[in-house]
Amino acid sequence: MQKKILVSLVAMAAMSLAHGATGDVTTAMIDNDAKDTASVLSSGMGTQGQRYSSLTQINSKTVSKLTPAWSMSFGGEKQRGQESQPIIHNGKMFVTASYSRIFAVDLKTGAKLWKYEHRLPDGIMPCCDVVNRGAAVFGNLVIFGTLDAQLVALDQNTGKVVWKEKIDDYAAGYSMTAAPLIAGGLLLTGVSGGEFGIVGRVEARDPMTGALVWSRPTVEGHMGHKYDKDGKASDNGISGTVNKTWPGDLWKTGGASTWMGGTYDASTGLAYFGTGNPAPWNSHLRPGDNLFACSTIAIDVKTGQIKWSYQNTPNDAWDFDGANEFVTFDMDGKRMGAKADRNGFFYVNDANTGKLQNAFPFVKKITWATGIDLKTGRPNYTPDGRPGDPTKGADGKKGTTVLAAPAFLGAKNQMPMAYSPQTKLFYVPANEWGMDIWNEPVTYKKGGAYLGAGFTIKPLFNDYIGAMRAIDPKSGKIVWEIKNNAPLWGGVMTTAGGLVFYGTPEGYLKAVDATSGKELWKFQTGSGVVAPPVTWQEGDTQYVAVVSGWGGAVPLWGGEVAKKVNFLEQGGSVWVFKLAGK
Repeated sequence: MQKKILVSLVAMAAMSLAHGATGDVTTAMIDNDAKDTASVLSSGMGTQGQRYSSLTQINSKTVSKLTPAWSMSFGGEKQRGQESQPIIHNGKMFVTASYSRIFAVDLKTGAKLWKYEHRLPDGIMPCCDVVNRGAAVFGNLVIFGTLDAQLVALDQNTGKVVWKEKIDDYAAGYSMTAAPLIAGGLLLTGVSGGEFGIVGRVEARDPMTGALVWSRPTVEGHMGHKYDKDGKASDNGISGTVNKTWPGDLWKTGGASTWMGGTYDASTGLAYFGTGNPAPWNSHLRPGDNLFACSTIAIDVKTGQIKWSYQNTPNDAWDFDGANEFVTFDMDGKRMGAKADRNGFFYVNDANTGKLQNAFPFVKKITWATGIDLKTGRPNYTPDGRPGDPTKGADGKKGTTVLAAPAFLGAKNQMPMAYSPQTKLFYVPANEWGMDIWNEPVTYKKGGAYLGAGFTIKPLFNDYIGAMRAIDPKSGKIVWEIKNNAPLWGGVMTTAGGLVFYGTPEGYLKAVDATSGKELWKFQTGSGVVAPPVTWQEGDTQYVAVVSGWGGAVPLWGGEVAKKVNFLEQGGSVWVFKLAGK
């Protein structure tokens, strides 16, 4: 009997160690996040970014009974855009908010357990509102980035700072808005600031200490580095080849920011980061493809080496950031990755090699290219679809204006899509808008806007701008769509209950049938929803949560579109729902 008890205790101890003896988050737990219905440990509801849950208690037949369980206000005057995805762990919700704040909330009651408000300097330069998209958890820490380009790690139980690291100089335009990514036991982060001529990169750190492990630039010509246990740097190879796809010295301020963070697939051992626009926007100054801007890059998390890259928009002239998420999934027995790009095309690449498998439009109007050549992987550019060279204008100060679609805010922007292995469809929040765009002369100045272009955004259709679309990655067909008057700016979640959840700027969280798109439920949250929902189960009850608070890039940059939605009110709260009677 004693021997059996001893064996049982040893087994329990091993299980406890594997799952975090005191509630600590482990690498194994994060790798299993997509299958763990009791927690949400990573942005994307799993590092692959599918935003799919196998939970079925809330389903197409029961969702009509969904009712609020609790709501919590972020409080204060710091409303603005709320784009955060909550993290769920160990009885707590960790949710970030505008102006670099983070809250720990009791999952049962909605009571605030603690909050941390980062002290921001006066000179921060966020491009597109004072947003934050979420945190990462590892060990007993919760970690998030700030608008003055710092990483802050807090004790999950007390909210006290455990470590803090400066990422870069905020006065040069650097900031951080994305949720960090835990991949292979490392903390992976990107940087924001492409509109200020920064140099994009991905960094790996020890999540428990913040110590750098490696750094990989995403502009061709810059040297990568690896770091020893004492923090001493050594070269880790140049990204690409100096001046191969960049002229002169422009690569030194080349942009390509990794502002949306990344995804990770343990089966490939690769982390996937999208990269933003090259700097400046004026493409006549930088003939060439301008690698690795507007691309997907696959990085070996152990070494920091770029294993493959695919460029969605070579020599970008329209601010078509390729920063959108690369979501890995299975198709025809192979591991693939999909990306709904800002440029209006939906791409499917082999997740191991990057080889293009399919590419097709997911919006109705694209003017800059007629399609993507599946053999070469390159776009077929539209003649005269690029704004004109300003030096050849009548006064040498403004080039020819063109009507370009999509607008620079993109066919899809920061709002993440979802994939259902049940329906084998992607659910994509798309926007139909265009812009008048022209080029202007520009020179780089540290901390100054580095565009070299002017623009005015306008709607393309009278009856809608946003459209939630179900897309078949094999056929390229739009299976169904739901039009929305205002632009869609919030993310998507899908479940095995046959549901798709998404929010609208008009304030609604909606649930629709995943197969048909039929609306089954909606709830008015009081402000626009520009964040992605999550779901989990505690005991015998499934919950759904979403952050509410209108803002982001649309009211700041939207031109005629911004005027169309100027009646929308800002806010700052998190809502949690469950079935009535539960």
